[in-house]
Amino acid sequence: MPTANTILSSTPALRALAALGIEVTLHPYAYDPKAEATGLQAAEALGIDPAVMLKTLMVEVDGKPACCVIPSDRQLSMKKVAAAFGAKSAAMMPAPKAEKLTGYHVGGISPFGQKRAVPTAVEASACTAPRVWINAGQRGLLLSLPPEAALHALAARSLPLIA
Repeated sequence: MPTANTILSSTPALRALAALGIEVTLHPYAYDPKAEATGLQAAEALGIDPAVMLKTLMVEVDGKPACCVIPSDRQLSMKKVAAAFGAKSAAMMPAPKAEKLTGYHVGGISPFGQKRAVPTAVEASACTAPRVWINAGQRGLLLSLPPEAALHALAARSLPLIA
């Protein structure tokens, strides 16, 4: 059985947050690889409102990588994503490319501690909650923290991103 310290140092996301002195609460859950929507499955497993259970989506804006963090029950508006990053176009990044860029597997992609830092935006509506839940860098493990702490850790902006 892993100790709290083992878990805290177990993913690049958790190590990155610890290095910044940001305290998080960990929430392990039974990951279902067959789930159609991983974020919604996680929210249901933990009894969390999908509006504060955030999913990490890797995108390409004018061909360059970027990261969007939005509520698990919502979809990105590519028009808003392009505008958020000052680009002309935006598209979802193919899963193999997202895994290579971030160092995480789909279903466990965290915006924290990615192999390569990319511009990041968090959906503005999620930033009004006292806490948000975000993938901790592995399938079946979430972390929760205040949205201001997430924005600080990611050097991210709070912007409208959803359809």
